[in-house]
Amino acid sequence: MNAALTNEVQAIAHDGGHAVIGRSVRRGDLLEKVTGTAVYTGDLRLPGMLHGKILRSQVAHARIRRIDTSRALALPGVKAVLTHENVPRVLHYGSPHPRSASCTKDQYIFDTKVRYWGEGVAAVAAVSEEVAEQALELIDVEYEPLPAVFTTDDALAPGAPAIHDVGPGGNLVLPPVRVKRGDVERGFAEADLIVEGHYQTGRPTPAYMEPNVCVAQWDGNGKLTMWSSTQTAFMVRGILAEVLGLPLNHVRVICDHMGGGFGAKQDLFQHEFLCALLARQTKKPVRMEYTRKETFLGGRSRHPCRIWLKQGFKRDGTITARQARLVYDSGAYGSHGPGVTTVGTASLTSLYRCEHVDLEGLCVYTNNPIAGAFRGYGVVQAYWALDLQMDEAATLLGIDPAQLKLKNAVREGDLAPSGHPLVGHGLEDCIRRGMAEVGWGAQRPPKRPPQGPLRYGWGLGCEMHGSSAYPGIKEQGNAIVKMNEDGSATLLTGAAGLGTGAHTALAQIVAEELGLRFEDVSVVHGDTDVVPWDIGAFASHTTFMVGRAAQMAAQQVKAQMLQRAAQRLEVPPEALTVRDGVVSVTTDASRRITVREVMSPARGIPSAHLVGHGSYTPTKSYSFAAHFVEVAVDIETGQVEVLQVVPVHEFGKVIHPVAAAGQIEGGIQQGIGHTLTEDHVVDPKTGRSLNANFVDYKMPLSMDMPPIRTIMLETAPDPGGPFGAKGVGEDPIIAIGPAIANAIHDAIGVRFRAFPITPEKVLQALAEVTP
Repeated sequence: MNAALTNEVQAIAHDGGHAVIGRSVRRGDLLEKVTGTAVYTGDLRLPGMLHGKILRSQVAHARIRRIDTSRALALPGVKAVLTHENVPRVLHYGSPHPRSASCTKDQYIFDTKVRYWGEGVAAVAAVSEEVAEQALELIDVEYEPLPAVFTTDDALAPGAPAIHDVGPGGNLVLPPVRVKRGDVERGFAEADLIVEGHYQTGRPTPAYMEPNVCVAQWDGNGKLTMWSSTQTAFMVRGILAEVLGLPLNHVRVICDHMGGGFGAKQDLFQHEFLCALLARQTKKPVRMEYTRKETFLGGRSRHPCRIWLKQGFKRDGTITARQARLVYDSGAYGSHGPGVTTVGTASLTSLYRCEHVDLEGLCVYTNNPIAGAFRGYGVVQAYWALDLQMDEAATLLGIDPAQLKLKNAVREGDLAPSGHPLVGHGLEDCIRRGMAEVGWGAQRPPKRPPQGPLRYGWGLGCEMHGSSAYPGIKEQGNAIVKMNEDGSATLLTGAAGLGTGAHTALAQIVAEELGLRFEDVSVVHGDTDVVPWDIGAFASHTTFMVGRAAQMAAQQVKAQMLQRAAQRLEVPPEALTVRDGVVSVTTDASRRITVREVMSPARGIPSAHLVGHGSYTPTKSYSFAAHFVEVAVDIETGQVEVLQVVPVHEFGKVIHPVAAAGQIEGGIQQGIGHTLTEDHVVDPKTGRSLNANFVDYKMPLSMDMPPIRTIMLETAPDPGGPFGAKGVGEDPIIAIGPAIANAIHDAIGVRFRAFPITPEKVLQALAEVTP
C-alpha cells in the first residue's frame, strides 16, 4: 500500500451562522496527551498496591473437579487467592446493558465449569506481578473434560453438548429473531431474477492500544472505588453493586483518559470483579492489567457470522423480495449476542429498498472465545452479504452496480431498521457525490492497464447506521452546564472519552449555544460520584444524544444569563444576541456588554452561579456512507493492495471536521484489516487460540494505509441532534469491506464471499478458475 496518507475534507459549507461548531478547534485534551501527562488507568499507582493475575484454563470445555491453591498461598508475597469456592455465586449479564428483552444471565465470576480455552479459573494478589505469575504456576487444577463444539453448525446439531443450562436451550443464546414485512413469496414470484448465496465473516478483535486494566480500593466505610478503562462507567457501577451486594452510593467508578475501546469495553470483565474482591480481602488496593494475549482470550471479538441471503429482482433492477438467515457465533457466553443479532437482522430490512422481507437471526453458544460489542454492531456482517450480493445481481442483470445501488437506495420517508421514517436522501447523496469524485458515470471508472502480475479494479460499498441503540434500549443522555462568576462555563457529563475527541465536540456545542468562545468552556467527566448518569459511549450516540442534552442544558443557562443582561441593558431578553462572549442588542450592536460583566456583581445585582440541566431521550437517527475503492491484485502472490479510498459520508452537521475525518480514516483502517488480514484464529479441534499476539495477528499499520480523500456531506441534518448533527463513529468500518471485495472482483473476476481475503485464498481461487 502507499505509505502516504492523504486526506481532503470536502463539502463542509460553513453557513457563517456558527462561531464554534463546524470548526476544528484544538482538542481540550491535546496538551496532556502530546506531553505524556495524561493519566490513564494503567498509570495509576497507589501506596501499598498489590498486583493481580488470572489463571486461565487450557481446555475448552470441562468441569472443575478440584482446585488446590495451597502451594500458591504459601509462596512469599502472595496475599490472596480466589477460586469459584470463595467468590460470590451470582449470575450476571456479561453486557451491562443487554439490548434485548430475551437476554439471559449466563455468567458467574468463577464457575465450576469452563466453557472456552483461556477462561479464568483462579486469581492471585501478590506484592508484584512476577510473584503473582509464579503463584499461578503453583495452582493445581483437575479437570473433567467435556465434549466441545467450535462451529455453529455443530452447536445446533441434534444431541450437541449443552454449553449452558440457562436460556431457550439448544445452545441458542436467545429465541430466534424474526423480522417479516409484506409477502416474500409474492415478491419472489414477481421477480425476473433470483440471486442466492452464502456469506461468511471472520473473528477480528478490536486491538485497542490500552489493554483492559483496573485498580480497586476500599475505604474504611466499605465504599469501593474502581478505576477502570471502560466505556460504561455507570453500568460497571451497577453490576458491581448488584453482584457484590452494595448500594450504588457505595461504588464509585472513575475513568479519565482511555486508550480506545471500539465497543468491546462495554462489558464488565472478569478482572474487574476479581480486582474488587481481592482488594476487599487483602484490605489493600489491587491493580489488574491484561497482557496483550489476555485481551484476545479474555476480551471480546466481533461475532463470526454465516449468512444465507436470497433476493429477487425485476429486469430494471427493482428489488422484489429479500430473505435471509444470519447465524452469529457468540462464543462461550451471551455478552452482546442478543443485541448484535437483533440489530444485524433488522438492518437487512433497509439500505436498499425492498417491500417484501423475511429474515431470521440466530445467536449460538459455542466453545469459542467470547464475542461482544464491536464497532458496527452486527451490521458489518449483514451489509457485507447484502452489498456483495447487490454487485452480483448487477452483473447478472447487466446493470452498473453503482446505478443499481442508487436506484434502490433508501430515501426520505422509507422505514429504517428501527421502524422510523428516514430523514433526507443521505445515501443517494453519498453515492452521487462519490461517483462524480472518481469519474464513475454509467460504468465504473476506467481501469489501469495490467502491469506485470498486477490487475486493477474499482469497487463500491454502501452502508447506513443508527445514532443510538433505540429501540433495543431506551437511552437517555444527561448533562449539567454551569456558568461561573467570570462568564466561563463548565459542562459536567458522564459520557466516556474513548480518545475520539467527544468531549471537545460537546464543549463546542455548549460554547455555540451559550455564545461563548470554545476556550471558555471546560468539561468535567469520568467520575460517577460527580457527573450525571450516562448509559455509556456506544452506538455512535455521544454527539447525537449527549450533545443534545448538553445543548438543552446550555439553553437553560443562556436564558438565565440573558435575563441578567436584560437588566443591565434595559431591554427584554428576547431583544438580545450573544456571540463570542459578548451580549448585544440585536438592533443596535453598539449597546453591548460582555458575558463576564453580566455575571459579575453590580449595584443591586449580586454575582450569580447559573445552572442548567439537560436530559434527552432520543429515538433514532441514521447516517449514511458510500466508499469508492481502487485495488491492485498481484496474481502471482495473491497480495491485495488498496490503492486509494474515497469515502463519502453524510451525518448531518459536522461539529469538528478533523475529528470526524479521523473517525472515518480509523474505521477504514480497521475495515481494511478485517477484510484482508485480521482474524483471531482458533484451533478447530481444541479451541486453543493460535495467534493471540500482535506478531501473528496482522493489522495494517500507518505505513500500510492508502491515500484517503474524505468527503463529508451535511445534506440531511436530523432535527433530533444538536444543530442537526448525527453520529459517525461506526459507519466507516461497514462500507469499506464490501467496497474492497467488489473491487477485487472487478480486478480478477473472482468473487470472495468470506473475509479475510488472504493471499492464500486469492491464489487458491485463481487456481480454481484458471484452465
